[in-house]
Amino acid sequence: SAALAAGNVVLAKPAEQTPLIASAAIKILHQAGIPKDVVQLVPGAGDVGSALVADHRIQGVMFTGSTAVAASIAENLAQRLNAAGQPIPLIAETGGLNAMIVDSSALAEQVTADVINSAFDSAGQRCSALRILCVQEDVADTITTMLRGAMHELRLGNPEQLHTDVGPVIDSEAQQSIAKYIEEIRTKGFKVEQLADTANTKCGTFIPPTLIEVNKASDVTREVFGPVLHILRYQHSALSELIDEINANGYGLTFGIHSRIDERINRLSAQIKAGNVYVNRNIVGAVVGSQPFGGQGLSGTGPKAGGPLYLLRLVQHSPTITFQSKLTEGKEHPALEAMSIFKVWIKEHGRDSEAERVEEIFERHLIGIEKELPGPTGERNTYLLLARGQVLCQAKTEFGAKLQLANCLASANKAFFSVEKGSAVATFLEQLPEALQSHIQLITDLDALFNDQQSTLGAALLEGDSDQLKTLAERLASYAAAIIQPQILSTEALKEGQNYRLERLCVERSLSINTAAAGGNATLMAMI
Repeated sequence: SAALAAGNVVLAKPAEQTPLIASAAIKILHQAGIPKDVVQLVPGAGDVGSALVADHRIQGVMFTGSTAVAASIAENLAQRLNAAGQPIPLIAETGGLNAMIVDSSALAEQVTADVINSAFDSAGQRCSALRILCVQEDVADTITTMLRGAMHELRLGNPEQLHTDVGPVIDSEAQQSIAKYIEEIRTKGFKVEQLADTANTKCGTFIPPTLIEVNKASDVTREVFGPVLHILRYQHSALSELIDEINANGYGLTFGIHSRIDERINRLSAQIKAGNVYVNRNIVGAVVGSQPFGGQGLSGTGPKAGGPLYLLRLVQHSPTITFQSKLTEGKEHPALEAMSIFKVWIKEHGRDSEAERVEEIFERHLIGIEKELPGPTGERNTYLLLARGQVLCQAKTEFGAKLQLANCLASANKAFFSVEKGSAVATFLEQLPEALQSHIQLITDLDALFNDQQSTLGAALLEGDSDQLKTLAERLASYAAAIIQPQILSTEALKEGQNYRLERLCVERSLSINTAAAGGNATLMAMI
């Protein structure tokens, strides 16, 4: 619907297992008045999707599925550019090793209900489903006992029957893959507990809800797309290290926190790298308009479905979007301080026109962006824009480097400049004030950066031509830590006043808090 709303013709390619429901959806659109030549169903296996992606008439791809297939699509699209010499837009929403932290202050009954719903609803076949439950050691026995009891109350069967809690997985291939995983992890010595099979599950592709006790987050090496929940225990003193371990898996879709300690909630929310964060509630069922949905890193490219940036990626020429930041230039944020320093420096060492361009970028900075979204009483939903972290920059000229650095500062990112030793751009960057050097890193070996396991590039800016873009896009397509499509502007375009899309240097986050779980809605109570 978003692609249609942006004025595009749509070819809808469903997963090969779901042509019937997709056909019904397309028929509803046609009955609603959408012309048949505007949206068409193209069913088939993976080779049909590959052929569509490779066709030069396809000018954008919106994909939901596995990370591996998304990477393959990105590699395919990197082979060509659109008529304007820009990359073919790809919006990918993939999977995740979604985790939830439960501390000793959490209400055990609420945790149990939310975990069962998050892990086993839809037979665990949601990209947002809970995969790793992390329970503080102090309450682990109580929580796991309650979870086992609740799991054994679930009923497997035909979803047409109202009393059914868990239905089958999508096909026999998925069933066999999940069953094989469970058996493999059992043979490694991990404790496995499953709901018993019943007579009415013998003839379907059922996987019984399964609990697997693991020792650390890294024991879970891949997403198991089914009703399988891994549980680990952690010591309170090791909580920060646990979050680092969760972040290290590279995925960042959904994350849950169960705690009634505000300081801990704020700290975990700031430390985790995930697109949708849920506090004292389940982590599935994002609501459009309240919780825009989508991940980062290996979990998706952004922008979020239902968010303010979504439609902008589906048109050729989009308007500049502005947000009202709660922070102003000064020392409230390191990047804001760096912006002030760079603005003064460039006025002293650059041309007036360059200083004006930099100032225009800084006036639209995206640091400290927060917006309250609507939701029911007892729930607070917040939309945030955050820095991607590391931005690869390739500039041909000093002017291009200045604008690229200005964009990185205005989005609170660190600029990784790919330069040749002794080049004019490298010399310029080395001469910048010491206070700016912590926001810059010079890279002379791009392959080493791409192969660095600690590298977390999130975006790329290029000053150059279409041939250089194609070369960079192909190299980025092989980058393992994220799917990145570079932005390109020629030197002439930059001089004519064009600028990079600042919002593409940020990740979006949805934060949904169940305020009723810890004291209620203070705003509502103040109205009484």
